Amino acid sequence: MMNRKLSWGVLGVASIARRAVIPGLLESQFNEVKALASRDVAKAKQAAEEFGIEKAYGSYEELIWDDAIDAVYIPLPNHLHREWAIRALQAGKHVLCEKPLALTAAEAEEMAAAAAASGKILAEAFMYRHHPRYDMIRSIIASGEIGDIRNIHATFTFNSSGGAGNVRFRKEWGGGSLYDIGCYPITAARLLLGQEPEAATVQALFSPEHDNVDMMASGLLEFPGNVAVKFDCGMWAASRNHLEILGIEGLIEIPSAFVAGPDQGANFFVTSKGVRREVEVPKVNQFSLECDDFARTVLFGEPQKFTPDDSIRNMRVIDACLRSAHERIRVELQPQPIRP
Repeated sequence: MMNRKLSWGVLGVASIARRAVIPGLLESQFNEVKALASRDVAKAKQAAEEFGIEKAYGSYEELIWDDAIDAVYIPLPNHLHREWAIRALQAGKHVLCEKPLALTAAEAEEMAAAAAASGKILAEAFMYRHHPRYDMIRSIIASGEIGDIRNIHATFTFNSSGGAGNVRFRKEWGGGSLYDIGCYPITAARLLLGQEPEAATVQALFSPEHDNVDMMASGLLEFPGNVAVKFDCGMWAASRNHLEILGIEGLIEIPSAFVAGPDQGANFFVTSKGVRREVEVPKVNQFSLECDDFARTVLFGEPQKFTPDDSIRNMRVIDACLRSAHERIRVELQPQPIRP
């Protein structure tokens, strides 16, 4: 049974697909890539040849109706996630969709409903959550070693401001730093605390040079128990990718908190009662782990690690952050526990 593999099709030749997810699928245990589609068939054929993929389609429609395909990965621009995820689900395919799952919580709810109606699996591609270090970090928090959490500070910034034609700079396409990388600190805070924020306050730089998308955003999320989560995300700033968890008795520091390649160290540091130690973490391909977790659910019926319900909750927070940034107000949310 463990020799079974999930057959994948990839919708589009986006950089994240070619640079990370397709290699991750090819290196994984339970997956194989059988087809790739692009609206430019020449690009599809070129990418298919690059990775040794059997089929290349000149339309997404052709791929989702290929009976040999079990699941599709969607790395399309954000505004196309809802449409093609629902179409793929209705065609009988399981779907792994790039983050953010949708542009709004309402769209995410539509996608979740389509998955439920089809009986297929829908997952959001937050690869970092499948890295073993986050289970290790959660265990340390649960052990009480750093005491009750008082504060989390997360950063994810880089400078791509000069990239002409970058889809991240198209407002109608779901561009902006909150959608693109702010979603990482937000989902990490929810994962580590196991709770939902009660309010969001965000200040953002909306750049006329970049179609008025938020090129930088800094936020405060208020969690139950007076726990504060501070985050900043940006596409027009020096590169940073760090997360710190501050407790009463100590702290946890996570360098390269979200981006950790298979050859890159993913160790983190724990300081408890004045003593700092480095925690060694295996070097793994977190994209392969993400895909294998997905395949285990489809092939062997293992529980889905992160359900569409979790994605809906994350989108509610992003909705609140965007509203706060645009209206310059504090936005209250209704705290809700995360379902298993």
